[in-house]
Amino acid sequence: MILFDQIIFGPIHSRRLGLSLGVNLLPIDAKICSFNCIYCECGFNTTMHDSPIPTRDQVRETLDAKLHEMVAEGQIPDVITFAGNGEPTLHAEFEGIIDDTIALRNKYCPTAKVSVLSNSTRIHKPHIFAALNKVDNNILKFDSAIDRTMKLMDQPVGKHINVAWFIEHLKKFDGRLIIQTMFLRGEVQGEKLDNTTDEEVEAWIQALEQIRPQQVMMYSLDREAPTQNLQKVSVDELNIIAEKVRAKGFDVSVAG
Repeated sequence: MILFDQIIFGPIHSRRLGLSLGVNLLPIDAKICSFNCIYCECGFNTTMHDSPIPTRDQVRETLDAKLHEMVAEGQIPDVITFAGNGEPTLHAEFEGIIDDTIALRNKYCPTAKVSVLSNSTRIHKPHIFAALNKVDNNILKFDSAIDRTMKLMDQPVGKHINVAWFIEHLKKFDGRLIIQTMFLRGEVQGEKLDNTTDEEVEAWIQALEQIRPQQVMMYSLDREAPTQNLQKVSVDELNIIAEKVRAKGFDVSVAG
């Protein structure tokens, strides 16, 4: 499994976003998340860690130095992406960090987009909702519109989380969001898992029609997962599903 050992990491070439400079708001030696996804490249959640959560000042100063260095070298990022070792919106100063990042982006690389990869579990918090409305790419996870499947795939930590809850709160962005969905098959806890079935896809598309995102990002496994017996879904299969989504009028991207 992969843990990001710095506050600012990369830049890396993202399958979906281009040249991406990463921001990790969580400890460098632990995975901390409000989900415990069976496919996460960072592994399962960690209960202990020795390194602290970075402060707002540390994030701002480190990002400032890295952007200054990149611009001096003529290397302009396409995107500054909040990802890292778990759920970035768990940081207590998330909204302030987003404000700082937008200011630094405007100073050094005004063409770059600010993106957040979030699992959507904290979008009901007013300050998180406000922060996500400020970024260019508000990328929110929605892996299944069927509760059993969502819970098998994502293993939410909060008991209040279910599909109806997600849809209700995702709709509040009035389309200013990108839905990101992982498609896979396998066996989890002795149960079969496959969110590519006709039933799954139909329910998922019906949910998208309620949420009305500006874009849908579809992908499958690319790196080692912490759960065995998971299978990647082929690009051809993803494209078949994508065409059904495009037929409903959505902009869809597929990453194999």
